[in-house]
Amino acid sequence: MAERERGPEQGREQEHVRVAVIGSGFGGLGAAVRLRREGITDFVVLERAGAVGGTWRDNSYPGCACDVPSHLYSFSFAPNPDWPRTFSGQEHIWDYLERVADTFRLRPHIRLNTEVTRMRWDAERLRWEIETGNGSLTADVVVSATGPLSDPKTPDIPGIDTFPGKVFHSARWDHDYDLRGKRVAMVGTGASAIQIVPEIQKQVGRLTLFQRTPPWVMPRADRAITGVERWLHKQLPFTTQARRGILWGIRELQVQAFTKRPNELGMIEQIAKRNMARAIKDPALRAKLTPTYRIGCKRILLSNAYYPALAKPNVDVVASGLSEVRGNTVVAADGTETEVDAIIFGTGFHVTDMPIADRVIGEEGLTLMETWKDGMNALRGATAAGFPNWMTIIGPNTGLGNSSMILMIESQLNYMADYLRQLDVLGGRAALAARPDAVRVWNDRVQQRMKRTVWNTGGCNSWYLDENGVNTTVWPGTTTEFRAATRRVDLSEYEVMREPKPATALTVVDGATSGTGKGKGGSKKVEAGA
Repeated sequence: MAERERGPEQGREQEHVRVAVIGSGFGGLGAAVRLRREGITDFVVLERAGAVGGTWRDNSYPGCACDVPSHLYSFSFAPNPDWPRTFSGQEHIWDYLERVADTFRLRPHIRLNTEVTRMRWDAERLRWEIETGNGSLTADVVVSATGPLSDPKTPDIPGIDTFPGKVFHSARWDHDYDLRGKRVAMVGTGASAIQIVPEIQKQVGRLTLFQRTPPWVMPRADRAITGVERWLHKQLPFTTQARRGILWGIRELQVQAFTKRPNELGMIEQIAKRNMARAIKDPALRAKLTPTYRIGCKRILLSNAYYPALAKPNVDVVASGLSEVRGNTVVAADGTETEVDAIIFGTGFHVTDMPIADRVIGEEGLTLMETWKDGMNALRGATAAGFPNWMTIIGPNTGLGNSSMILMIESQLNYMADYLRQLDVLGGRAALAARPDAVRVWNDRVQQRMKRTVWNTGGCNSWYLDENGVNTTVWPGTTTEFRAATRRVDLSEYEVMREPKPATALTVVDGATSGTGKGKGGSKKVEAGA
C-alpha cells in the first residue's frame, strides 16, 4: 500500500510509493509484471494517455504492423497461442498488451491520463519528487519506460505553418481526414512510410513520395497462422516455446554478420535487389530506389507491397527531401515542385534526444538532458551517473537491428529486479548511484565494439546516430550477451547513498557530553559493501 506523508505544505498529505514506473508500453507493463512477481505491490504506473499500449496504441496508421515475428515479439512469461499472423498488425499487438494488463492484475496500479511533468531527486530524503498533471507523489525508485518511439519528430520545414491543407505525423494519424482523391505528399521512407504507402496509394488521387535516402526492402514472409497451428499451441504450450526459440536462434546467428562481418552482407543485398526488380521495371525509378550503402546500416524494412505501389501510375518518387512549403506547393531540395492537399510526415521519433530527459533533475541540479548534452550513455543501458535510484528501460545502446526488443526489455527487467533486491539487502533508506567511471568504462567498451559493426561502417547516416555521429541507440552484440551483462547488479559499479543521521550538538555536563540539538545535512555516500 502507498504511504501518506506530510507534504511541503503544512497539513497536506502526499503519496509515497516504493517504485514509480513511467509509461505503459511493453517496457512499463513488463516492469509492473516483474515487480508483482518479485512480491512488490507498492508501485504505480503513470501513463500520460487514456489507455495502455505505448507505441502500439499511438501508431494506428493504415497498414501498421510489426516487422518481428509475432511469437518472438511477445513476453516469454505471457505467450500468446492465438496470434493470427506470423507478423502481427497493430490492433493485435495492442490487444495483447491490454490482455497482459488484465491477466496480471495491473489495472489497480495504472494511472491513466497522468503525464509526468517533472522528476527531481531529493538528496535529503533519498527519494524522487514526481510532479504530474494530476498532482504530485514521491518514490524511492523511478523506472522510466517511456520508450524511444514515443515522441514523434517532425522536421521544421519553412512555410509549413502557412500550408492551407492537412498536416499530420504517422504516429498521430487523423482518421477523420478523408484521403480519397486527394493529392498527398508522403515525407520519409522509413518503417512507417513503407507500410503506409501501399495502403493510401489505392485511395489517393496522386501520391508524391519524398525520399532523402532509399531503404533496403526485403520480402516479408507473412502469412496467416492456421487454425491447426493455433490449436497445437494451445494444447501443447511447449510448441509455442519451441517456435519462439527457433525464431530467436536464427536471429542470434544472423547478428554476427551485422556486428562482426558486415562485408558478408552482399548476398542479402542481392535478395533485396531481386525483390525490387520483380516490381520496378523502369530503370530510372529502380536507380532512384537502389541504396548506395551497405544493407543493415539503416534498419532493414520488410514489405511485399511497397515496390508494387511505387510502380503505380498515380505515384511519383522524388529522390530528395522536402525543403520548403509555399502555399499548397511543396518544394524538394532538388527544386521539384508539387501541389498537394495533405502532407504526411513519416519522419520518425526523438530517439537520441529523449524528451523525458528534460524532465528529470538529478543530484547536481542538472537535467538528464543537460547531463547527456554530449551524447546519451548509461551503465548497462539502465542507470545514469548523477541520478540515483533512477533507471530506464530501453536506454542508451539497448536497441536491436535485427531481433525483438522484448528480449532486451526482459533482460533489463532482470537488472531492475536485482537492483531492488540489492536495496533490500542494504536495509534502511538507501540509494544506489552509478559511478561515473563505471558508466564511462561500460560506454567505452560498447563504442569500441561498435566500430566494426555495419551501423558504423556501412556508409549511411541513420537515426541510430546522434548529432555527433555516435551510435547511442543499438547494442553491438547478441541478446545472449546482453542478458549475461544485465543478470546481476555489480555493486562495485555503484556508490551506496545513506540518509544522513541528524547531527547532535554536544554540551559538557560534569565532564560528560549530552546531545542538545539536531542539525541536517546532505546525503552521505559510502563505499559499496560498507
